[in-house]
Amino acid sequence: MQNVAVTFPIDLQIGAIRIPSHLLFEVLAFGIGFAYYQSLRRRRGDAISGRMRMSIVLAAAFGALVGSRLIGLLEHPDMLTNPPGIWAYFAGKTIVGGLVGGLVGVELIKKIHGEKKSSGDLFTFPLILAMGIGRIGCFLTGAADRTTGLASNLPWAFDQGSGHPQHPTSLYEIAFLAALWIALASSAKARTRTGQPLASGTLFRRFMVCYLAYRLLIDFLKPRQPLLIGLTAIQLTCLLTLLYYAGLCLTLRRKSSQA
Repeated sequence: MQNVAVTFPIDLQIGAIRIPSHLLFEVLAFGIGFAYYQSLRRRRGDAISGRMRMSIVLAAAFGALVGSRLIGLLEHPDMLTNPPGIWAYFAGKTIVGGLVGGLVGVELIKKIHGEKKSSGDLFTFPLILAMGIGRIGCFLTGAADRTTGLASNLPWAFDQGSGHPQHPTSLYEIAFLAALWIALASSAKARTRTGQPLASGTLFRRFMVCYLAYRLLIDFLKPRQPLLIGLTAIQLTCLLTLLYYAGLCLTLRRKSSQA
């Protein structure tokens, strides 16, 4: 693929109007993902009341907004020592920060309202769908998006606007998300057929653990600015959240054995 003649970024041109691919697919990701979530909620029902669910959605959105910007800023430590201007602090964002920030927001609002039921399963497949659509925009934007991989001589590496072949990490993630969708859907269907459906919250936990583990590893193939112990802010966030889920799983297993 190294000889493919493609000029990045690849944006949508309508007459004199140019629509950046990243913005276009980000809007599509939010719109299609939320529409799919609404469809799933109507078809499958929801153990959480409408008012509580709306509070959860708003808390997730606010937490994701804060988390994505905060981790996005920490991903570039040079911006802390050499401030580039106030707008640049809000421009950078990351999916990992959004997921973890959304998780924190949801757990806080549930704690405030005393909600004990798991709320993440309904979000799982809409999130995977939205993330996959968003990564199409990242890929079409190329090196300017700052999510492309390191230089590589592998047969499938190609120039994404940097002047040399690179790992197409956006395509790697799209493929991973597709495989994760299939794996999660298959495991849920298999458990349903046996009459032992997955416990509430299991689907979302599996999604988070798999995706964060993937990002912890795949980000070694991207340009990095380590923040601590040789890991970037995104990788540290992945590691800490994985440790949180490990503790949560041990707690749930202990409660299950006692019951």
